[in-house]
Amino acid sequence: MKTLTDLLEHELQDLYSAENQLIEALPTMVKEAADKKLKKAFEQHLEETKKHAERIKEVCDELGLSHSGHKCKAMAGLIEEAKSFLKEEMTDEVKNAGMIAAAQRVEHYEIAGYGTAVRYAKELGHKNAASTLQRTLDEEYTTDEKLNDMAEDRLNRKAIK
Repeated sequence: MKTLTDLLEHELQDLYSAENQLIEALPTMVKEAADKKLKKAFEQHLEETKKHAERIKEVCDELGLSHSGHKCKAMAGLIEEAKSFLKEEMTDEVKNAGMIAAAQRVEHYEIAGYGTAVRYAKELGHKNAASTLQRTLDEEYTTDEKLNDMAEDRLNRKAIK
């Protein structure tokens, strides 16, 4: 990598890989969630995640960059950690609280990645790409807030027993 454009391409490839890994992992989260609202939140985020991957492809096409060719090892690790957690023996209430924690780790990783990509796109003068990426960043923040609200409003308390 020699330029900020190269770094932006790398960041977009990383995010594209992360989103696609998440698309594969979210159905397990839907299946494992014992709380109806949490299950619905994971279902909604799966659909949103598919849109996020499409947006990355659109941005890459617009900028003449490749969206593939890189595997996001960080997302692979976060997903593996979540899978390992789900193998533990626990109550449904503890599982729900732990799944929110795992999902928020993923959201925080994505927020960092999209925030970086937005800054790079702006610096390079790619206003439309920056705007598209910012929309996804805003959605990631919203998802994180929803998960946090669910945890604080009731799901963490149910796991206190």
